Amino acid sequence: MNIIIAGDGEVGLHLAKSLNELDFNITVIGPPSDLLERLKTATDVLTIAGDPTSPAVLSNANVDDCDLFISVLHDEPFNLISCMLAHKLKAKKTVARITNAELLAQENREMFRDLGVDEMVCPERIAAKEITNLLNNNVATDFFDFSGGLLTMYLIRLESESQIVGRSVRELVQTYTSLQVRVVAILRNSETIIPHPDFTFQTGDLAYIISKPNQMESVMKLVGKTDVNIRNVMIAGGGRIGRYAAINLENRMHIKLVECDPARCNELSTILKKTLVLKGDATDIEFLKDEGLENNDAFIAVTDSSETNVLTCLHARRLGVKRTIALVENTGFINISQDVGIDTIINKKLITASYIARFIVKGSAISSKWLSGTNAELIELVVGRRAPATRKPIGELHLPVGSTVGGIIRGRETLLPTRETQLQEKDKVVVFTLPKLMNQVSRIFE
Repeated sequence: MNIIIAGDGEVGLHLAKSLNELDFNITVIGPPSDLLERLKTATDVLTIAGDPTSPAVLSNANVDDCDLFISVLHDEPFNLISCMLAHKLKAKKTVARITNAELLAQENREMFRDLGVDEMVCPERIAAKEITNLLNNNVATDFFDFSGGLLTMYLIRLESESQIVGRSVRELVQTYTSLQVRVVAILRNSETIIPHPDFTFQTGDLAYIISKPNQMESVMKLVGKTDVNIRNVMIAGGGRIGRYAAINLENRMHIKLVECDPARCNELSTILKKTLVLKGDATDIEFLKDEGLENNDAFIAVTDSSETNVLTCLHARRLGVKRTIALVENTGFINISQDVGIDTIINKKLITASYIARFIVKGSAISSKWLSGTNAELIELVVGRRAPATRKPIGELHLPVGSTVGGIIRGRETLLPTRETQLQEKDKVVVFTLPKLMNQVSRIFE
């Protein structure tokens, strides 16, 4: 599959690296920069220094042979223009990063499709939606639904109260025979581990758990978590993410939003009908305490500074706030932030990459999610009629080290596999895998 990325920042860089690991043919177009040079020297990605809104530059990148054209430049108009030109020059599908969520209205989507922009992605809107979902499902650090919720992946930190801390996978299976869950991976000290039967769980492990939707209460009991009734929320940062999150939440929760820019505060006060907008500095902990930080059920830090977001969330945790969510733009901070106890890390680069991945049809893949803090991916595949997976039980498939089957969807029925499970044609399988193994894994199920 030939993919062209027009990018001038970290989002394009991360997307190019991620997709390159999946063995796609990647070309990146962007203005001359250190980022472009880093990508050129660190990967085998083809880089072209130039203007993506130039027909000559697009033609030089062989856009007429492009299966997917993705424009994630900082400037929204340039993304729309480059996608329109790419479409005119015969690119098969185009995706544009936008900042104006108004363009996502159905009538605007249809208008831009007519102009050659097939899909539009607003990372800030996606991040706000993820924050909303996380507060509605406030036990997990992260989660993702497969096949409309027939299977769900939860990321949960194991606390000392957890019933499985100190026990092995084998003990877990033998003790809780009726529990319909599967631990597909563990993130421990920045290392991703696929647990074997004798693997022992430890306090602080981040566990990727796949379960049926009706098992959430059992999962919570098992990992020592209790549901929190989120009613009062403080948001630090009145940018696009903070604004969209407040809009999503203000009809169901009591929201306070802290923003230091007076002009932005005035704008937010007219947009947000039920949110209390406070002019103040999110780095001023005394100000946050005076505004009742410790009385909130959740604290969301989405300022332009990753350091501010991490530190204010740590203060909120110290003051007893039950749920903390921080926007961290530097991917190098993600593991550190998770290790120090922040509940959830939001990263626009990872969110954008995961969202765009749904537009990439690779073999029998129908959905996928890149996992924060790891270089791994959860992917949903459809088992083909002649697939090797239909001829042997899962235990005899010899899946490559670094991959495992987490769940199976058969019609409307969900199964958590054992070594003896036999897959059938048209089964949907949820597989945890490292990107470099994607082709090898796909061939087993296609």
